[in-house]
Amino acid sequence: MNKGINIVNELLVDLFNDILAIEQKSLQYSIFKDLSITEVHTIEAIGMYKPRTMTEVACQLDITLSTLTTAINHLVKKEYVIRERSEHDRRIVFIKLTKKGKLAFRVHQKFHSDMVKETIRGLTEQEEKVLVESLEKLNNFFRSKYNLKSGLKEKNNE
Repeated sequence: MNKGINIVNELLVDLFNDILAIEQKSLQYSIFKDLSITEVHTIEAIGMYKPRTMTEVACQLDITLSTLTTAINHLVKKEYVIRERSEHDRRIVFIKLTKKGKLAFRVHQKFHSDMVKETIRGLTEQEEKVLVESLEKLNNFFRSKYNLKSGLKEKNNE
């Protein structure tokens, strides 16, 4: 590998690991000590605004329904999520965030917002544009190469 490839590789691995560690640490020192990062991302997938079906959330997270059921059981016990059966079709289960779940969602959203704002603080408009274009290319490459769903479109449609 040439020097540029090595540097990009190290930066990507370090960034990925650092962001996960920072998220985990920030949870440990918050009022949401009882949540894991996986549970926070499940809360994020459920979203703030409308009840979602278990199937929708499982598909978004790219996990099985049984894995999501286990996660939701924990979140219900911790009072972050409630389940409701559809009145029209009792086989359909809707999940939505409780007040506590919505607070966790907003706190996590602010964490990400603060992290991004700090990342681009001090960049010129041109540098910010290059960063965004580079990250979009990288994201598109990974999604295309590994046949991943686009989280950006799904989040912007809510």
